[in-house]
Amino acid sequence: WETCWFKVELSIPPAWAGREVHFIWESDGEGMVWRDAQPVQGLTKEGEKTSYILTRSLKESEPHSLTLYVELACNGLFGAGKGSMIAPPDPDRRVTLSKAELVVFNRDVYELLVDMEILLDMAQLLGEENQRSFQALYTANQMVNVCDVTDPSTFPAARALAAAIFSQRNGESQHTIHAMGHCHIDSAWLWPYEETIRKCARSWATVVHLMEHNPELTFACSQLGLIPVLWQAQQFQWVQSCYPGLYARIQDFVAKGQFIPVGGTWVEMDGNLPSGESMVRQFLQGQRFFQEQFGRICSEFWLPDTFGYSAQLPQLMRGCGIQRFLTQKLSWNLVNSFPHHTFFWEGIDGSQVLTHFPPGDSYGMHGRVEEMLKTVKNNKDKGRVNHSAFLFGFGDGGGGPTQKMLDRMKRMSNTDGLPRVQISTPDQLFSVLEKESSQLCTWVGELFLELHNGTYTTQAQIKKGNRECERILHDVEVLSSLAVAQGRAFQYPASQLQRLWRLLLLNQFHDVLPGSCIQLVVEDALQYYTEIRRAGAQLQEEAVQSLCTDLLQPEAGSSPSTLVLNTLSWERTEVISRPGPDGAETLALVTVPSMGYALVQEPFVPPQPVAVRKQEDGSITMENGVIAVCLDTMGHLTSLQLLDSGRSSIPDGCYANQFALFDDVPLYWDAWDVMDYHLETRKPVTALLKPLEITLAGGLRGSVRFSLQVGKSSTLTQEIILDAMCPYLRFQTQVEWKEAHKFLKVEFPVQVRSTNATYEIQFGHLQRPAHWNTSWDWARFEVWAHKWLDLSEHGFGVALLNDCKYGASAHRNILSLSL
Repeated sequence: WETCWFKVELSIPPAWAGREVHFIWESDGEGMVWRDAQPVQGLTKEGEKTSYILTRSLKESEPHSLTLYVELACNGLFGAGKGSMIAPPDPDRRVTLSKAELVVFNRDVYELLVDMEILLDMAQLLGEENQRSFQALYTANQMVNVCDVTDPSTFPAARALAAAIFSQRNGESQHTIHAMGHCHIDSAWLWPYEETIRKCARSWATVVHLMEHNPELTFACSQLGLIPVLWQAQQFQWVQSCYPGLYARIQDFVAKGQFIPVGGTWVEMDGNLPSGESMVRQFLQGQRFFQEQFGRICSEFWLPDTFGYSAQLPQLMRGCGIQRFLTQKLSWNLVNSFPHHTFFWEGIDGSQVLTHFPPGDSYGMHGRVEEMLKTVKNNKDKGRVNHSAFLFGFGDGGGGPTQKMLDRMKRMSNTDGLPRVQISTPDQLFSVLEKESSQLCTWVGELFLELHNGTYTTQAQIKKGNRECERILHDVEVLSSLAVAQGRAFQYPASQLQRLWRLLLLNQFHDVLPGSCIQLVVEDALQYYTEIRRAGAQLQEEAVQSLCTDLLQPEAGSSPSTLVLNTLSWERTEVISRPGPDGAETLALVTVPSMGYALVQEPFVPPQPVAVRKQEDGSITMENGVIAVCLDTMGHLTSLQLLDSGRSSIPDGCYANQFALFDDVPLYWDAWDVMDYHLETRKPVTALLKPLEITLAGGLRGSVRFSLQVGKSSTLTQEIILDAMCPYLRFQTQVEWKEAHKFLKVEFPVQVRSTNATYEIQFGHLQRPAHWNTSWDWARFEVWAHKWLDLSEHGFGVALLNDCKYGASAHRNILSLSL
C-alpha cells in the first residue's frame, strides 16, 4: 500500500508544432500526475485513463520542455488481491510500468472511430425490424468506402456521413435519459482507509480536469462525505496539507453547479445495521458539513451500493430535509426482480420519499448505445414516467468519467431511434419525476436485498464493537446532559463527542460494518472502537464525577454504599455485581428510576430467591417465582415456563438453546453471502466437553455452565444465568472460533403459533413472514434485526434478545440467532 515517485522530464520536438501532444503512461498500478506541485490527473489502466494531455495544439510560445511527477501505487483499481479480486491482498505484489511515451494524438482518427462505434452499435442492437439499424449499417459502409486511411483529407467527408445520421431528430414522446458523471469510491474495501484518500484525489483531479474542457459535464459526487474524512475528520487532518489546491478547484466547480454534492450523510453507511441514533448522526454530520462548505443541505439521499435499506429510512430522510432517494442495489436481487424503478417509498410511520433506481441497473455506465437501450427497455415504470437517470464513470475503486464517454453521448443527444440523452443534474431529474409522479406506485416497508445476507454476521468483533460504542456514546451524552442541567460548571464535551461519533460513523461505511473488507481495514476499525471505548469511559467518568460529587463523598459514619446509575428511560429492577469490603464481587438487587440513580447500602431481599436444583438424571432446574427453567446435561433448554401463565414455552420433545453448524460455501461473494442451500447442511452440535454444572447455587442469582466442541477445532463455553425477579434467562456465550466456511447458529423452538415474527429496527419494529409461501418470503431465509426478535400470539409470546448480533431468522416456530 506504499507508493513510489517518478520524475518525468519531457522534451517535445519543435516539429510537432500545431499537434495535440499526450504523455502516455501504462501500468498495472494506479497513478497520479503532478504538475507544478499540484495533482492534475489520475492514471488508471483499468479505468481507461492512460494519457495526460500536455497540449491540444502545440504553440511556439508554449514550453517545449517540462517536468512532471507521477506517484505510482502498487495496487490496481480493485486493490491487490492474490488470484482474484476479492482474495486477500498479495504481500509480494509488484507493480509494472509497461509504457511511458510522448506521442502525437490524432484527434480526427479518434472522432472517426467514435462515429463508427456508435453506428455499428446502432446497426447491431436496434434489430432487423428497425429501419434505423439498416440506415446506420449502410452509413458505416459508405464511410469505409469514402475514407482512405492514408489520406486525412478524406476524413471530413466520412465524418459528414455520420453527422447526417446523428442529426436526424427524435419525436416528442421519446424517453429522456439524464446522464450524470459519477465515481463511486468505497471508503475502505479491498484497500485501507489511507488508500481511499489517494483514490479520491486521483478521481476528482481527473473530473476537474475534464470539466475545464467540457463545461457541460456534471458530476454527482456521492462520496463528498469523504471530504470530511479527507479535509475535516481529525484522524485524516494531515491530508489537508497534501491536496489544498485540488480542494479549492472542487469548490470552484461546486459554485458553478458542475461538481454536485449529493448524499446527505457522513459516509455511505450500511443501510441495515447502524442504530437509529447512528443514522440520525450520519445525516446530521453530513448535512451540517454540506451547509458549512457549500451553503446548502442535500435534497437527495444517494446510497447506490448498500446491502438493503431499512424501513425506517424514509422517516429519517424527511426529518433531515431530504425527500428524494437514489439507489440501484436491488437490481442485484438473486431471487425476485424488484417491480419498480421509480416509485414512492413509504416508511413505518407513513413518511414517503420519491425513489429512483436507474433502469440500467448500474452506477458505472460507459455511455454506450447498448446501455442507453437497456435503460429504456428495462424501465419498469413505462407510461408512468418518461425520464430516468444514467450514471456514467468508473466506480467502486474510483476513476470516474472519461472523455470518450462524453463524446459518445454527444452523438446520441437527440438521434432518431435512440433515447434522448442530456447531461443533467440530480435536481433536474427529480424535479421532472415529481411533475410526472401522479401515476407512480408506492412500496411500503423495507427494501430488502436478496443477497449478501452473510454481512449481518461476518466479522463478529466489528459487530460487537459497533453495538458497544453506540451504547457508550448514548450513555456519555445522557450523563453529560444531566450534568449540564444540574447547573454546575460542567462543560459539555461537544468536540470530543463529535470526534468519537465521526470515528464510529466512519466504521459504519457499507463495506466495514458489514465485514466485507480486507483484514487491514478490520484492524483499523477495531483500533477505532478501542479508542471510542477508552475516550468514552473517560468522558463518562467525568460526567458522573460532576453529576454525583456530593453522593460520591459520603458523610462520616455513614455505612458504605454503591452509586448505581440508569441511563435508560424506564425504571429497572436488576441484580448487579459490586465490589465488597474485601474486594470480592458481591451481588445486590437494586431498583433505579428512569434516567436516575440509586444508592445501594443494605441489600434488597427479593420476595422469592432463585432456587437451583440438580436432578438425578443430571439435568438442572432454576426458578425465581417469575419463570422456571429446566436444562439437560448438554445445556439444552428443555422447559421454560412463565409461572403466572401456566404455559410452557418449549414444545414437548424439542430442545431450545440448540447450537447448529452449517456449511457456508457461497457461489462467489465469500464474506458477503450465505446461500439458502446452507440450510440443507444443518448439523446439531453434540460433542460435549464439560457437562452442565452449577456455578451459583441460588439466592440473588443462579447460574450453570457447560462447554461444547464445535466443528473440528472450535470450542464454545456458555453460562446460563437466572436472576431474582427477572422475567428472562441470560446466556453468556464465549466461542473460540477456528472453523472455515462454517456458520454457527443457536435455535429456540417455541410453543407459539404466528404467521409473522417481529424484529427490532431503528426506532421501531418490523414484521416479516415466519413462513415461505412465496419466493419473496423464502428469499428472507436470513434477515437482520437489532436487539430483539419476537414470536407472539394473542396474550403470549417469546422474545430472543442479544447485545452484539444482527443476523437472525424465524421460520415456523423456530427463532434462530446467527453467531
